Amino acid sequence: MLHGYAGKILHVNLADGTLEVEEPTEEFYRTYMGGSALGLYYLLKNTPAGADPFGPENTLVFALAGATGAAISGQSRCTVTAKSPLTGAVGDSQAGGFWPAELKFAGFDAIVVYGASSKPVYLWIHDGEYELRDASHLWGKTTRQVDAILQEELNDKKIEIAQVGPAGEKRVRFAAIMNMANRAHGRTGMGAVMGSKKLKAIVVRGTQKVSVADTKSLVALAKRGVKEMPDNDDMVDLAKHGTAGIVQGQNGGGGLITRNWQSGSMGEKRAAMISGETLYAELLRGAAEGKQDKLGRDTCYACVVRCKRVVEAEWQGKPIHPDSGGPEYESLSALGSYCDVDDLAAISYANQLCNEYGVDTISAGATIAFAIECFENELISAEDTGGLALRWGDAEAMVVMLEQTLKREGFGDVLAEGSARAAEKIGNGAENYVMAVKKQEAPAHMPHVKRSLALIYAVNPFGADHQSSEHDPMYMEEYWEYYGEKLGQLGLANPQPADVLNKEKVNYALTTQYSYSALDTANVCQFVYAPAWTLFSMGDLAEMVSAVTGWDVTVDELQTVGARRLNMLRAFNAREGFTREEDTLPKRFFDEPLKGGKSDGVFVDRAEWEAALDEYYAQAGWDTQTGNPTRETLEGLGLAWVADAISV
Repeated sequence: MLHGYAGKILHVNLADGTLEVEEPTEEFYRTYMGGSALGLYYLLKNTPAGADPFGPENTLVFALAGATGAAISGQSRCTVTAKSPLTGAVGDSQAGGFWPAELKFAGFDAIVVYGASSKPVYLWIHDGEYELRDASHLWGKTTRQVDAILQEELNDKKIEIAQVGPAGEKRVRFAAIMNMANRAHGRTGMGAVMGSKKLKAIVVRGTQKVSVADTKSLVALAKRGVKEMPDNDDMVDLAKHGTAGIVQGQNGGGGLITRNWQSGSMGEKRAAMISGETLYAELLRGAAEGKQDKLGRDTCYACVVRCKRVVEAEWQGKPIHPDSGGPEYESLSALGSYCDVDDLAAISYANQLCNEYGVDTISAGATIAFAIECFENELISAEDTGGLALRWGDAEAMVVMLEQTLKREGFGDVLAEGSARAAEKIGNGAENYVMAVKKQEAPAHMPHVKRSLALIYAVNPFGADHQSSEHDPMYMEEYWEYYGEKLGQLGLANPQPADVLNKEKVNYALTTQYSYSALDTANVCQFVYAPAWTLFSMGDLAEMVSAVTGWDVTVDELQTVGARRLNMLRAFNAREGFTREEDTLPKRFFDEPLKGGKSDGVFVDRAEWEAALDEYYAQAGWDTQTGNPTRETLEGLGLAWVADAISV
């Protein structure tokens, strides 16, 4: 008997409206496990090389895993995979909430979408039944509006909806897929792919239970997590302040991206103004009554952590609705410090706009910061921007330009292409202000002070990403008493200083990259399961997956699963013509030392970085000239068919 998995994958052809169910073997599930690797299997099989990301030939996959919907923290995650319209490389993005668990309860492990519809449609899945329905009345509506309309239309307040907002419909290249109107498949533009197919939403409702092989072991692990959480300082702060709780620490360490990566600090006072502590005290729902712990924090299905922000406030008389959630660290940085904005209400309102229209807050804020620097350096003028002066620290201008971008109006139509393509249109050296890797804007963790990220940002297949490996502080001697035992499960036992990028640091980066890759394949939350700082370790993850599925899963197997997924990502890019040349960083990181704060004068050493890149390829088993997986490496991971597909 197959435990954990529903055992069914729904294939949807939007071109002719046909829907078919596949029932994979247990061997298939054990090999690809779920999430990202499962999605990549169908992407590589069905999307031809050179496909237009907005074309009907681009395959869009929503994938769960075996533990999705089980009664334990951190399992309600879904991965969406397709060719990215932002990067032209592989697209891969995760989101939590209640939608993933509800899809499992509705009877499916994945949805594979082909073709494109001639008119807007939505997919309605309920207890094993499925149908496509007209969505013309939903087209142009925001995420909160669609939630309300469909709950009434289907007469069910408990339905869960994954959807694109107006930005996805208009093919904003960094558009997101949203659920609960505030949980985002944010990175790589998966919402633009969904919008290009005229698939407005996937609505799910189910009552099926997840079959668990060893309920006793699963319950024991879940209870242990609840018991241990109050003693884990990292998790306690995450629960109370969300990821926003690290704003002041990042600023104090010189790692808070300010003015489009010119500085790592916006000053102690101003950083405090946009911090998680201030957000908690002033803007969370219930703050005025001291009830923010009860009303201002939300959770995902069956998760004890409750780390999601819920803001209820206003900015310039405009309401900020609790349904739109609240900003996390990346949003506070991208829409705040990137643009040198310290108005917390304005940032929260901008975050709401991003959620209602459906875009990635990182790319949105970073692209506006790019535009501000272009304006400051007279590469664009008020004539280009419709009379709007883009200046550092101007919250109102940031919001206005964001709205234009979300709607593809005025100069926003240029910025909706992302900063790299916008720079191509602007010219005159605008590319010098693009802080992106593989055309994806860099997130708010600074490689200058977290050296291994200088490597991971460059080599990550879908562009710069901060959730693809463990960060440097976890592998420092001064924190070893906190994280050493968990990292030891991966064979890591030689902590290194933060400011080096030597052979052991490369080993740390790659080893934990495999771990994070496994997390995105087992489809669990990286704030609950990870190699170092979270509630559960990689060993606990192996125990949890074993309890749910009945398989004897080990940490070594999870690492292999992670390596398999990482190599599939790189193989897709290799097929699309990507090589070592694309594994690079913005010139500013190398050539312009930071200004101000603790990281004043710091830059990424190019020679050290290039040596680390060679070492990384060697350790990964990739060709050092091309940066692509070798046939030997792919075959060793059971991926001979992938090697054949990319002809290596």
